[in-house]
Amino acid sequence: MTQLLPTPSQTVGPYLSIGLPWPDGPYVVPEGTPGAFWIRGVVRDGNGDPVPDAMIETWQADSDGGFRHPDDPRGAASGEFRGFGRCPTDQDGTYGILTVLPGPVPGQDGATQARHIDVSVFARGLLNRVVTRIYFADQDNSGDAVLASVPEERRETLIATKTADGYRFDVRLQGDGETVFFRV
Repeated sequence: MTQLLPTPSQTVGPYLSIGLPWPDGPYVVPEGTPGAFWIRGVVRDGNGDPVPDAMIETWQADSDGGFRHPDDPRGAASGEFRGFGRCPTDQDGTYGILTVLPGPVPGQDGATQARHIDVSVFARGLLNRVVTRIYFADQDNSGDAVLASVPEERRETLIATKTADGYRFDVRLQGDGETVFFRV
């Protein structure tokens, strides 16, 4: 009898840049949408080098705290708001997502979560995606239970800083200044 062996795991491969991005993927909202801004950043590896073949995916509520999903009890977001964005990194590891500031959403025990965007990062060397959140430096983040669960000295890795056309949010996959990632 032949013994069957498990298939070896593989890291995220080049198919990211071949089949997953699409031309309007970085646009959670169309250009010209009132209140729209860019979130831009660089994905870096453990050595601090840019990762030219990573992909950033975002999922968020609209400005009223509603999701574009039929199961959202608060009602689906309206208009051209998609709620989902996907952007591959360039050769210098940069990405950009055009979006709007998400509204607060309910958390556990009736608490309200701070305005945030959920982020998945796919990159070479990863067996699975890593998941993090973007919070905004100029918003009130004090009551957010998820952010409060992160050691204070590491919270800054989850905070996007204001720029001329939006916010900057860099991702460090490991090493010094590693972005906080969550188990989901």
